[in-house]
Amino acid sequence: MINKLIGVFGASGFGREVMPLVQEQCCADGATFVFVDDNPPADQLNGYSVLTYSEFLTYSATEKSITIAIADSAIREKLTARCISDALQILDVAAPNAVCLDQVNIGSGSILCPFVTLTSNVKIGQSFHANIYSYVAHDCIIGDFVTFAPAVKCNGNIIIEDFAYIGTGAIIKQGTPDRPLKIGKGAIVGMGAVVTKDVPAGAVVVGNPAKLLVKN
Repeated sequence: MINKLIGVFGASGFGREVMPLVQEQCCADGATFVFVDDNPPADQLNGYSVLTYSEFLTYSATEKSITIAIADSAIREKLTARCISDALQILDVAAPNAVCLDQVNIGSGSILCPFVTLTSNVKIGQSFHANIYSYVAHDCIIGDFVTFAPAVKCNGNIIIEDFAYIGTGAIIKQGTPDRPLKIGKGAIVGMGAVVTKDVPAGAVVVGNPAKLLVKN
């Protein structure tokens, strides 16, 4: 029996990016590291074993923990509930060069990738994913299961509600203390979009300035 088993749930590209962060963060604990995937692409990936979730649960170890490296927020929510119901510890993962400045409050299950910056007076819910080179500036409130793709620029006085997805390189204009700019629940901001006004819940916006995507 091993002492500690740590899993990265998700053997896709993002999971492979997160694994080195987990390994570096937890290597001093003498842990064994594995990928966890309901449909394993292979038995081994980047030198690590790939287990199904059932195999992970039954693996002989005195302590088990996991991080959920799945970009889709709805799936991430379901997997989080599943892991908690099976009494697994959900890891918080942060790259060594991720920066959190003053009065940053962040919920459990977060993943902060390399070069992420969270500045001051920021409140973030559970299972937040911030991909490489993203930042959150002052006086922002971010809900649960929000996903930032790489290089998202979230400026000050912004509210982002639960399950929103912000695409690569998107820029969100700074709000004001009396009128913060709001991204609604489940909204999607497209890659490279420049958001200058509120985005309704469930909407998809693209372009510069960002406008509602109208499907034919």
